[in-house]
Amino acid sequence: MLDGTCLCGACRFTVDGPVTAASACHCSQCRKTSGHVWASARAPQDAVRIEGPVSWYASSAAAERGFCPRCGASMFWRAHGEDHVSFALGCIDGPTGLRLEKHIFCADKGDYYDIADGVPRFV
Repeated sequence: MLDGTCLCGACRFTVDGPVTAASACHCSQCRKTSGHVWASARAPQDAVRIEGPVSWYASSAAAERGFCPRCGASMFWRAHGEDHVSFALGCIDGPTGLRLEKHIFCADKGDYYDIADGVPRFV
């Protein structure tokens, strides 16, 4: 089980189920919402219990992002119509027990850093 909170503690979540796809997203939307790379993992929607005033923003025609309306912490991403939700690994309280499986949207990464960890990359 994983527990997470936003920066101010107003929004909390618990993941009690299978967690997959630990990834670092380099797309321009993730960079803008997080200030750099957004690291997340995903779980079935019914395995993620969210508490507090999470606000959802339709960031594209395909997906929405959940954030804390008080402190602005970027916490969730989910595709419209999917039964999984991605959660920010940086919001997890304590060790995650996970390792990055992949880097995604690498063609959009910022020019100010390199990806040099040997984890598989996808355009």
